[in-house]
Amino acid sequence: MLKDWMVEMREAVGEERLLSEPGQVEKLSKDYYWYSPVLVPLLQDKRAEAIAVPHSVEETASVLAYAWKHRVPVTTRGAGTGNYGQAVPLEGGIVLDLSKLDKVIEVTDTYARVQAGVRLGGLEKLLRSEGKELRIYPSTYVKATVGGFVSGGSGGIGSITWGNLWDGNVLEAVILTVEETPRRLTVKGDDLIAYIHNYGTTGVLVEVVIPIAAKVEWTQTVVQFDDFESAARFSHAVALDDSIRKRLVAPVEWPIPTFFKPIASKLEAGCSACLLETAHGSEERLAAHAGEFGGRIGYTIPPEQYRKVIGLSDFTWNHTTLWALKTDPKLTYLQAGFDKDRFIDQITLIKEQFGEEVLMHLEFIRTAGVVVPAALPIVRYTTHERLYEIIAFFRSIGVRINDPHTWILEMGGRGEWDAMVNAKRANDPRGLLNPGKLQTPVESISNQEG
Repeated sequence: MLKDWMVEMREAVGEERLLSEPGQVEKLSKDYYWYSPVLVPLLQDKRAEAIAVPHSVEETASVLAYAWKHRVPVTTRGAGTGNYGQAVPLEGGIVLDLSKLDKVIEVTDTYARVQAGVRLGGLEKLLRSEGKELRIYPSTYVKATVGGFVSGGSGGIGSITWGNLWDGNVLEAVILTVEETPRRLTVKGDDLIAYIHNYGTTGVLVEVVIPIAAKVEWTQTVVQFDDFESAARFSHAVALDDSIRKRLVAPVEWPIPTFFKPIASKLEAGCSACLLETAHGSEERLAAHAGEFGGRIGYTIPPEQYRKVIGLSDFTWNHTTLWALKTDPKLTYLQAGFDKDRFIDQITLIKEQFGEEVLMHLEFIRTAGVVVPAALPIVRYTTHERLYEIIAFFRSIGVRINDPHTWILEMGGRGEWDAMVNAKRANDPRGLLNPGKLQTPVESISNQEG
C-alpha cells in the first residue's frame, strides 16, 4: 500500500520515475558498505520506501519540493560504489537516483561541464577520443558517476599529479536546495568545500565542472622488490621525481599481489610490488630508480594496450581491498595518512606490532603541492575491539586515520564541518538530506524549522 506522499509524488513525476517494487528498492538502497564488517550488521536492514529516478534537473527539483512538503528524507545516489554507507538511507524516505542526469554539456580544452549522473568511465573514453583525459578518478571509474565521486570520494588515479578533489579538481557545482521551492545555486571557489565529500547532506549536486588535462600515452609497469621497505622507498623517489609524468604510484606488500588473480601469474612470487602508470618514454628513469633500491622491472603493459586489457589501476586504491575480499572475506581495510618524512619508521613500527595482521598498501599523492604517502592497508578482521586497537596504535605513532567503518562524516571524513553545517542550515532547513550522516547540526535544524 502506497503512502499518501508516494501517491502524490508518483502522480506528479510519473509512475516510471518513482519505483516501489521491493527488489528495486532493496538493490538501490545499498552501496559497497560490505567492505566493512563493522557496517554490515548495522546497515544491512536499512532501505528506502521508494526510489525516485528523475531524468532532468527540473524533475529533480519537483521531487525535492514534494519531499519538503511531506518531510520525506532524501538520500542521493550515483552508482552506489561508495564504501561507508554514504548512499544507504538510515531513515527510510526516498533514494534519489541521479544516474539519468547523464548529459555531457560542454567540453573545452581545459574543463568539462557535465550532469551529476555522467559515468566517469564513459567520460574518460570520450575525452581520450578528443585528445584529453580526466585529471583524477577512482578505481571504480567504470561505474562511478561524477556526482557520486565529488560527493562521496576524495582522490584516486591521477592524484599523484593533481591532488585530491579539494586541490582544485572541482571548479563549479550546481546545487538544488530542499525547500518549498528548491533554489538552484551555482557554487565556486572556497564555497565548494561544503559540497565536496559531503555524502549529499548539504544540497543535491546536479551539475559539475571539472578541470581536464591533455591526453598522455601511459605505460603501466610493475616493479618488484624482495621487501616492502625497498618498494616504499622506490615509490617515494619516483613520486618526488618531477621528470617522470605519472598517474599512479602504488606499492603493495607481499602477499597482496597474490590477490590479483588476473595478473598474479605475471608477478614474482614472494615479492612486494609497485604498480605504476607513467608517461611513455619514462622507462629508463624508472629502471634507474629501481636499480637504486634493488628492484626489478616486471610486468609491463604498453600504451597501445591501455584500456584494451585489464589495467594496473584495477588493482589499486580500493580495488586492492576488493581483490583482497574476493580472496578472503575476513579481510578489511583502513584509510590512513602517513607522515611524509617518517613513514618508513611508522611502517616499521606497525609491522613489528602486527606482522601479517596488517598488510601495507600505499598510494602516493600530491596534495596542496606536497607529496605524501596515503594508505589503504589491508587488515585481518577478528573483532570490533581488535580493529579499534589497531586504529588506536596507528594514531599513537602519528598516522592519521579516516575511519572507513563509520557513516558519520565527523568521524570518517575530511573535517570542514563549519562550512558543511552552515550550508546544511541554509539549504536543508528541515534536515531531510541523508539524515544521520552529518550529525552536528541535526538538533539545531529541527528546532529552527519546527
